[in-house]
Amino acid sequence: MSLWNFVQDQLLGMAWLNDLIGRGLSKVGVDTTSPIGGSLHFFLYDVIKITVLLCLLIFLVSYLQSYFPPERSRKILGRFRGMGANLVAALLGTVTPFCSCSSIPLFMGFIGAGLPIGVTFSFLISSPMVDLGSLVLLMGIFGTKVAVIYVILGLVVAMVGGALIQRLHLEDQVEEFIRQGVAVQAEGPVLTQKDRVVYAKEQMLSTFRKVFPYILIGVGIGALIHNWIPQSWVETVLGGKNPLGVVLATIIGVPVYADIFGTIPVAQALLGKGAMLGTVLSFMMAVTTLSLPSLIMLRRAVKPRLLGVFVAICTVGIILVGYLFNALQPWLGM
Repeated sequence: MSLWNFVQDQLLGMAWLNDLIGRGLSKVGVDTTSPIGGSLHFFLYDVIKITVLLCLLIFLVSYLQSYFPPERSRKILGRFRGMGANLVAALLGTVTPFCSCSSIPLFMGFIGAGLPIGVTFSFLISSPMVDLGSLVLLMGIFGTKVAVIYVILGLVVAMVGGALIQRLHLEDQVEEFIRQGVAVQAEGPVLTQKDRVVYAKEQMLSTFRKVFPYILIGVGIGALIHNWIPQSWVETVLGGKNPLGVVLATIIGVPVYADIFGTIPVAQALLGKGAMLGTVLSFMMAVTTLSLPSLIMLRRAVKPRLLGVFVAICTVGIILVGYLFNALQPWLGM
């Protein structure tokens, strides 16, 4: 346990970096106990920590993803039936792009290739909501128990959501040009280890350029919440005394467009100010899964009825996960 605590606190949580930045700021005359100094400390620590973890995780995940190009993923999914197919689709979603807007083109390709609609939606729900990057970041900030339960519940939401959509027989709610799409049948060239490393490096740089502005915004908001927003305000709106806190956080998260790396600092700051654990996790899930830009993109591929069912299933699932985490919070020691 001591070894694992070291990994979680010093490697993933980078507690040493937090101390180093605090000492550095103190040496140049910055009072880290003041609101301005505390905000600067929070901002520098979280930006550096998330940037390092982000680049490392994207590189590793992209290297792994090089073994699962779209055509191979389609063939893997085509071998399974029933809930097994939903589970495999949800698991494949964990090694694909980090935001919902990047997942939708793959979703369209799977639909065009003739995969069952429920399976493709399990992938679409899982891809932004649960990924390997979020698992590692959550472990470093919220602890191992929270991270593991978050991933498991996210996979359950993806599986059940896809299965419900399959049972509703909404295939006719997919736009015609998507259903008539022709899948590429030829496998891509066989990649060497050097090719995979180059691919992972390119994906890391490309993704980093896209998400870094959201990291800055998310950490900036988190720094403001952490040092300027009164704790009583957060506890009143998102604390245990408000039974509708989870619902409110989910609704607030929908218009926001960010990824898991930009929302975690906000969630961390809210939790530190007295918000309930499930409430901040519901906010994170809503931001990553139901952002307005992704819903607008998805509307190009599906008709309003199917889009509404998708939003309703995800919203209910996110809210249930939030209330479950709130109930488990004392057991989780947070």
